[in-house]
Amino acid sequence: MAGIFIHVHLCLPRRRHCEGGFIRGAPVVSLAQTQCAALIESMFGVTTSDDYRPVTWMGRYPVDVTTMLVGVHIVCAILTALIFASGHSSVVNYFMFDSAEMWPRAQVWRLITYAFIHPPLGSALLWFAIEMYMLFVFGREVERFIGQRAYVALYLLLLLLPPVFLTAWGLWTRTAIAGSGALHFAIFVAFATIYPNMEFFLRIAAKWVALILVAIGTLSGLAAHDWQTLVVLWTSIGAAFLFIELRGAGPELVWWSDLKARFGPKPKLHVVQKARPRRVAESDDVYASIDPILDKISKFGIGSLTANERRQLDRERERLLKKSE
Repeated sequence: MAGIFIHVHLCLPRRRHCEGGFIRGAPVVSLAQTQCAALIESMFGVTTSDDYRPVTWMGRYPVDVTTMLVGVHIVCAILTALIFASGHSSVVNYFMFDSAEMWPRAQVWRLITYAFIHPPLGSALLWFAIEMYMLFVFGREVERFIGQRAYVALYLLLLLLPPVFLTAWGLWTRTAIAGSGALHFAIFVAFATIYPNMEFFLRIAAKWVALILVAIGTLSGLAAHDWQTLVVLWTSIGAAFLFIELRGAGPELVWWSDLKARFGPKPKLHVVQKARPRRVAESDDVYASIDPILDKISKFGIGSLTANERRQLDRERERLLKKSE
């Protein structure tokens, strides 16, 4: 698994698709993306909203939410190592999630702090480095696609949902969790949902890599009868997948659309009043809904769009054409 994600660093930043073919090399990528953005702006008259720009800059290097999260996790790992080195490893127990401490003592901070515990035991720090690499590479792509606000909401959902489930489960049996492995793997699942056909080494698509890793984790939990790990794993990946799907960024689920059409409320007849001419004020971010789609086109080409995204792009284009007439 380590080899899969180490190779991705060579795939994501260096291969971009613009009108005219693939362009390789980091300096050329920036120029290509700039040209694509200019082309898209001239066609649709839109620009990227603030939600898709870096939080801040360190010199000429952008700092986004994902970079800040990686920094926080690294600082916490260093502090945890220093605590272990000083011989006070028991302090870490006050920050891990433990359902036995939640109900009687209401130590609610454990719902958050559990994910920032990274004990330096055995090869744990090596896996932590791989985990941070996954978060940095895939998290930045997810953030750039769905925007900063939605990305923060997704991260908080993945952070809080598993311990909430384990807290309810703790009414019958004691549960505990520490670390952020499932959380950051769910970020990769979100990436694979957005870019299901993105190819890794050996031309394996991202969706198949995600399914293989989910199968490995599931079979390992079943073999060990580790039901708690299975609950955390499937809660995390299910939440990530549904979050992206509900935003219309994932692959189209025909069966779900048919199910909603079959059991959804039927339209009722009503009298349509004569519309009065009025001027509707448009906000500055009226086109923010298609910013992620335009960003996806500039990176991976229009062929990477799903059916839902193509329909949304066509609707916005028709609306802009009518407005210009």
